[in-house]
Amino acid sequence: MNHAPPAPLIIGVRHHSPACARLVAARIRALQPAYVLIEGPADFNARLDELALPHRLPIAIYSFLADDANHHGSWSPFAEHSPEWQALAVGRDIGAALRFIDLPAWHDAFTETLNRYADVEDDAEEARAQAYLDALADKLGVDGRDALWDQLFEDDTDLDTLAASLAAHFEHLRGSDPGSSGNRAREASMAEWIGWAVAQDRGPVLVVCGGYHAPALARLWPAARVRYGAGDAEPATPVPGDRDGPVRHGSYLVPYTFKRLDAFTGYASGMPSPAWYQWLWALGLDGAGRRLLQGVLTRLRDKKLAASTADFMAMQLRAQGLARLRGHRAPLRSDWLDALAGALIGDALDVPLPWTYRGPIRPGTDPVLVETMDVLAGDEAGRLAPDTPQPPLVASLEAELAAAGLALKVQPSEVELDLLAPEGRARSRVLHRATLLDLPGFVRRSGPQSALSGERKERWTLARPFAQQAALIEAGAWGATLHDAARARLEDGLRRAGGRIDALAAHLNQAAFAGLPSLSRTVLADLQGAVAQEARFEALGVALGQLFMLLSHGQLLGMADAPVLRVVVEAGVDRALWLLEPPAAVPAGDVEAHVQAVTALRRIALDVAARRREGAEALASIELPRMLAVFERKAASVASAPLSRGAALGAVIALRAHVEDDDVHAGALALRVLDSLAPAQLGDAVAGLLALARDALLHDTAFVAGLDARVQQLADDDFVIALPALRAAFGWLPTRERGDLAGQVLGLHDAGHLSRHHLTARHGAWAAEDVAAHRLAERQAMAALAAWGIPLDASDAPSPT
Repeated sequence: MNHAPPAPLIIGVRHHSPACARLVAARIRALQPAYVLIEGPADFNARLDELALPHRLPIAIYSFLADDANHHGSWSPFAEHSPEWQALAVGRDIGAALRFIDLPAWHDAFTETLNRYADVEDDAEEARAQAYLDALADKLGVDGRDALWDQLFEDDTDLDTLAASLAAHFEHLRGSDPGSSGNRAREASMAEWIGWAVAQDRGPVLVVCGGYHAPALARLWPAARVRYGAGDAEPATPVPGDRDGPVRHGSYLVPYTFKRLDAFTGYASGMPSPAWYQWLWALGLDGAGRRLLQGVLTRLRDKKLAASTADFMAMQLRAQGLARLRGHRAPLRSDWLDALAGALIGDALDVPLPWTYRGPIRPGTDPVLVETMDVLAGDEAGRLAPDTPQPPLVASLEAELAAAGLALKVQPSEVELDLLAPEGRARSRVLHRATLLDLPGFVRRSGPQSALSGERKERWTLARPFAQQAALIEAGAWGATLHDAARARLEDGLRRAGGRIDALAAHLNQAAFAGLPSLSRTVLADLQGAVAQEARFEALGVALGQLFMLLSHGQLLGMADAPVLRVVVEAGVDRALWLLEPPAAVPAGDVEAHVQAVTALRRIALDVAARRREGAEALASIELPRMLAVFERKAASVASAPLSRGAALGAVIALRAHVEDDDVHAGALALRVLDSLAPAQLGDAVAGLLALARDALLHDTAFVAGLDARVQQLADDDFVIALPALRAAFGWLPTRERGDLAGQVLGLHDAGHLSRHHLTARHGAWAAEDVAAHRLAERQAMAALAAWGIPLDASDAPSPT
């Protein structure tokens, strides 16, 4: 006669709760189950023995999935007081078969989830759960979710009462909510494992899962049970589906810290104040209270904050009184914290007490409370056992550092590199690749901002901080070697730049420092599309100038003719021409960038023309006749900004001379454009002209004479209007060329015997514009007086100075 296997014991828990950990450990010892099924990544089942190595907790399983378009990582952290860890440890002790039964962390169900052991993962579920918890807290007169949990479950309740209370609590928390699509997928997977384990009929089955999932699993597992028989294979672990390009996925153990586990750092963990709950697990309520008092007193005195022995005696009395008033056997975390606030904080508070809300501590919180919460977070740091498997990147980095003669030690050391020496450049590449991966312990203190800068020295501070090992293991998701991982991280940064050309240029500058000239075809296509969407001519042009220099002169960096630069420059030139041609104003803040952008286009055209004359391959998609035509139309456009017209005309003069071998009369061409402008526009047009074609124009005596004549012909009021922009225009000239121009102007006025400083030096405290404006006002006043018949003596006439 067939018998039905017993139903599984499903224990819903709050992750990192000592009370739940105590319940799980006791139930496993009492039940002696054949299977202990735990909410955790099922793809790690073949490596569960790694968790049995002699690690120092906390640690976490870091799981990742990455392809050419996406990268996602998720953590499953464990502390000694975590119910999942106790299930693993005690289940192993009694010889039970251990299995993780949740979906792998790379599954789509975890797309927005960083921490598998968060209280509730979905925003909508969070809102529904919060509404229930708020109503329950109001009913019991408790302030905050965590204080509510402590009062209900962390008060040394006997195990039977605790189990019944937890089951009722989680049933109400879940209610009739079907859950998000991600949670439904996870629960279907967990129910499948439970059904399989029950069907094996080898003995009791105990399940440890998040309390939110427990009611759903109790309803779902019977339907899964009928699909399995004794001896059937375990449920299949999902594998990544079809994706673009190669897929990297896997899981590794990483050292973790209480600080990362703490809910008050903004991390979505199950419980706050992990140090407090570790004390509670190890020492009980009374012992945890003593550790809190000792730790807070020591910290406040170390920080020179007011904390007398009398204050702490008052705090202890307050905590005992609050515990009795609230019906607690001994003071809970909230009792101690409320007592501390009452005993040590004398002033009114501008922000809520930090233990009454979740997330980072808010600005304006009293320093005493900030330090107290830091003590309760703890500084415990995990450490992996020596034989723990690690991703290939760990060995790759060590090999690269050794080959470069770079050593990492716990104590920081200074390294100075010569970037013009091959050895120094090679060492710099290794360090820049490490910084692309955001590895702690690699800090660049000084060096050139641009990869093509002429600066020779680069200084670094190198160290091996504790956080480096975890960060390096997690960075292993990007690739097996330092080169591949840095390139993958760079490509991800380029994708995330959002099409902003300045951000793209900054990332490509990083690529030059790190010696990463080759990127995937997918990224090249994405870059081409992003550049085609850029809406700012100035930003695009400036970036083009920088990237073109890398493309043309980046031999030392390994970036010369790099495909990624070729793609960006060719697409950028096409887009920049489209953005330049329509009439548009140039805001004052964009003047310099606008001129730099036009200069970059001119430089690209001249370089391409020179290469083609030499028969060398050069950016085939760039059409020089089109560039010249766009500049000509811009220079002739009366609706365009004068600065832009002048700069475009300067580009035309350079291109006609060097591209078409046209014996252009630069001065005459420039003067014709200047003649079409109003006085107020003259200076801006001259600024654009001199910035782009000063070599041709300043050696053209006809242009200098013509410009001088046009300035002389200005009416007094027009001259005052035009003067500021004219002076700014001549500010583009280097000091020597400004002096040469002054010499030509003095010659035109038969004043060659005077020093050039008569025109270039500042006279007195007044700016030339102010002097001209005051002189005009003075002449106008004298003219008005004469018109009214008021005679003036010679001594009353305005001074010529």
